Amino acid sequence: MTQMVDTSTGRDRATEIRNALTDKLRADGVITSPVVERAFRTVPRHLFVPEGTPLEVSYNADDSVAVKRDQDGVIISSVSAPFIQAQMIEQAGLGPGMSVLEIGGGGFNAALLAEVVGPSGRVVSVDIDSEVTDRASALLEATGYGGRVTVVRADAEDGVPDLDERVDAILVTVGAWDIAPTWLAQLSEDGRIVVPLRMNGITRSIGFRREGDHLVSTSAQVCGFVPMQGSGAHDERVFLLPDAQGRNVKLRFDGDVPQDMSLLDGVLATERDERWSGVTIRHGVSFADLHLWFASFLRGFCKLAVDEGTDLAAERRSWFPFGVVRDDSFAYLAVRPALEGAGVEFGARAYGARGETAATAMVEQIQAWDRWARSGPAPTFAYWPTGADRTPIGEGTAALEKTHGLVTISWPTAR
Repeated sequence: MTQMVDTSTGRDRATEIRNALTDKLRADGVITSPVVERAFRTVPRHLFVPEGTPLEVSYNADDSVAVKRDQDGVIISSVSAPFIQAQMIEQAGLGPGMSVLEIGGGGFNAALLAEVVGPSGRVVSVDIDSEVTDRASALLEATGYGGRVTVVRADAEDGVPDLDERVDAILVTVGAWDIAPTWLAQLSEDGRIVVPLRMNGITRSIGFRREGDHLVSTSAQVCGFVPMQGSGAHDERVFLLPDAQGRNVKLRFDGDVPQDMSLLDGVLATERDERWSGVTIRHGVSFADLHLWFASFLRGFCKLAVDEGTDLAAERRSWFPFGVVRDDSFAYLAVRPALEGAGVEFGARAYGARGETAATAMVEQIQAWDRWARSGPAPTFAYWPTGADRTPIGEGTAALEKTHGLVTISWPTAR
């Protein structure tokens, strides 16, 4: 006798959790438009993540779900966290009848976009990896979106071959170091591009619109994405600082590298120094803009990673992975208890003969951020393609050179 399996309970549970996720994103102000809300209530996210992923994981607002890893176990494709997917669609200002290009596709986000633009809109999703595009095509077909999304395998840096007209919006769903000229060529004159742009190692999802010959930001959100592959890839430069046991502190540079990194040989064997800023913050309060301030103005800025067994690994809760190099010394962002246990004070710990200089450089920027930017308006961004008529860079604005142009970060009160 054939056994009948009732799957209605599973469907009902998925719908319940999906609606709860959507309610949370609305309550948190992440979803602000009815079309995005409807898309999140409609598209079955759990059918786009790897089989066996628990529903609670599939619909967790803050978690991405890994889909593919490289030979070293590093995630190279994932279903992004729901909160950032919703934020980026809202940043793009999409609605019914619009056309959109998604760069970096896994299926689920493209299905959301298809719901937002509706039957009269158009969605093209491109990815460089044939495994990713084949999987996305199969999942979109299985969930009823096969005829509403065009999936293309291509290196988007070189343009999308099947895109025969400009689109109203471009959503880049991988971490980009630069904005490719081909993307701008495929964007309508009044269109928007939303891109997780890496700026000296710090990423923001920035919504841009055209203003004359350049782009200006309309919004920016903290985010994190797997890095872009192909022609648009930009690898960090990593320098290893070994300790006496052969374990390493790794300095990761996304932008300019100090001239002679060999000066840091043996630096971990020196006595550690520290300096404190007097700047405090309560537990649970974001200070993400401090990271961006470092990336803007701290010369020699880098990010840190440490091997287990190093002194820094043992002290992991008392520091953050942001550093600065000065000649033969380096410093990193540290914290110590403050505000009667309700918060911490920012400072810097340093190694090297000139550790005091490195620590002081970081502390001075902590104090400058506290003075000029912490309570002020959020920074704004602009992108100046090569050949654009760049305005003079004023005080309070950082300029970061890219392959195809220049990014500026302007802090309104830092004058």
